[in-house]
Amino acid sequence: MRKSLTLFALLAATLFSVSTAIITHAAAPADKVPFTLDRNYYQLIEPQPVTTGDKIEVMELFWYGCPHCYSLEPYLEKWLKSKPENVEFVRVPAIWSRKTWEFHARVYYTFEALGVLDKLHHEFFDELHKRKNRIRSLETLFPFLEKQGVDKKQFMDAYDSFAVDSKVRHSKLVSEKSGADAVPTIVVDGKYRATASSAGGHEQLTLLIDYLVALAAKERKK
Repeated sequence: MRKSLTLFALLAATLFSVSTAIITHAAAPADKVPFTLDRNYYQLIEPQPVTTGDKIEVMELFWYGCPHCYSLEPYLEKWLKSKPENVEFVRVPAIWSRKTWEFHARVYYTFEALGVLDKLHHEFFDELHKRKNRIRSLETLFPFLEKQGVDKKQFMDAYDSFAVDSKVRHSKLVSEKSGADAVPTIVVDGKYRATASSAGGHEQLTLLIDYLVALAAKERKK
């Protein structure tokens, strides 16, 4: 009788241990990939060349007139302060069919050519969205330039230059080849495309960027 009780006790203890292990395993967080291809991010059908050499390119396709791009700016600025060392960030003003998009792209590259992009990039965004100034032509742009101390003739010389023309044409090509249909869109290393919507929010997008950077870096080593 004692032997039977002992065997019963051992059996019960074993079943309890197995049950506990199963419950503990089920309750533990799964060791899974945090983001999913074709849900949180997408692979470009045709990988695009990058301009950043050994560094992983993180490119933002944006439009100055886009409120979502404006909302993303603080999150990108925060991410830039702690971005991985193997990353180079590139902004590309998207150009599709609307004339305003091309105009704003030309303004962006003119700022860059004059060496005032760092100073005026956020100011121009603020002018459009915070101060609600609808700048869609040179005539409506000139008062803003005067306020910022930009010489009108120097601006127009750069605006009409071959260098700015070339960059505008390049932006059109990049916009088309990216497969993006909205802004802001992030393209990592010419291979992966994501948006704040696909990532689940602005903060999640910055986490997704880091994930895709690590993925791209791993693939480069193959």
